[in-house]
Amino acid sequence: MGRGRWYGRPPWAEGPPFAGGHWHGGRRMRRGEIRSALLSVLAEGPGHGYELIGRLEAKTGGVWRPSPGSVYPTLQLLEDEGLVRSEGKRVYELTDTGQAEVQTRTEAGEGPPWQVVGDEGVAALRATVFQLHAAARQVAHAGTPELVDRAVRILGDARKELYLLLAGE
Repeated sequence: MGRGRWYGRPPWAEGPPFAGGHWHGGRRMRRGEIRSALLSVLAEGPGHGYELIGRLEAKTGGVWRPSPGSVYPTLQLLEDEGLVRSEGKRVYELTDTGQAEVQTRTEAGEGPPWQVVGDEGVAALRATVFQLHAAARQVAHAGTPELVDRAVRILGDARKELYLLLAGE
């Protein structure tokens, strides 16, 4: 395993990609979830696409940042359905119909998708994994071969400890 830059997954990664193919610690949201998430943040007030992306990222504690390629088509779909409208520089806001749908979902007990992601403990765990990943990247980039080998052992031991924790030992 050489040092330096790599493309794709890091050389120390084993098995399937972490968290649904997202190395930033999040899981992939399904199509219906982004729709629900956008309606939920728009219920708090209007915003342009990138502002809505930022709100969603903040709501999930940085775990999920939807791509513009998923947000803008969904906003267009919501606009086509009459749930949102855009004004001026594509600032989106809920229509009366959109507000009614959010109200109906709330009354039905359907919370926003970030409530499904997990509690504060899970968010803290994911944030820590993200920080650990950043530290491991730094070691891979700037560390000597000996430091990289030591980091691999440390991370391997941490993985074993987590499985022991699950096993109740």
